[in-house]
Amino acid sequence: MTIINSQAPSFKAEVYHNDAFRTVTEKDIAGKWTIFFFYPADFTFVCPTELGDLADKYEELQKMGVEVYSVSTDTHFVHKAWHDASDTIKKIKYPMLADPTGSLTRAFGVHIEEAGLAYRGTFLISPEGKIKLAEIQDNGIGRNAEELVRKVQAAQFIASHPGEVCPAKWKPGASTLKPGLDLVGKI
Repeated sequence: MTIINSQAPSFKAEVYHNDAFRTVTEKDIAGKWTIFFFYPADFTFVCPTELGDLADKYEELQKMGVEVYSVSTDTHFVHKAWHDASDTIKKIKYPMLADPTGSLTRAFGVHIEEAGLAYRGTFLISPEGKIKLAEIQDNGIGRNAEELVRKVQAAQFIASHPGEVCPAKWKPGASTLKPGLDLVGKI
């Protein structure tokens, strides 16, 4: 069963954000575009390169009306300690969500039971609470925030332009397609 267009799960979690701890739930993401960016663990190797790359795109995502939550099975206390210790992680302005019980990583299908960690999973949730993008990859493969921004732009475009679709490598301003009988075999 696919996760695409399914309802995002209910959750309650602690986040470290703006030098404070707070609780977030599914109510905090209602009516907003939201990215859940799962990663294996704090104080690791590939993770800070990805989280730093995403931090560099956070302002752009915010201008697009998108909130970002990085998520690992570490506690919010560990997130703060890593933020304080790492120059790369210090530049993060988005909330760092703690999932020490693994409930959210399990709900999104990225939990590694034998390790208690998460696979690298990226999920885009629409303002209606539907999962529009789901990507999961092995932990040795880092992600590209620039490509994630492009995919969010495409998801937002098709949400506001029913009947149109975005072809490969589409970027804002480029041509889209209107699926129909006249396009069959012509592309």
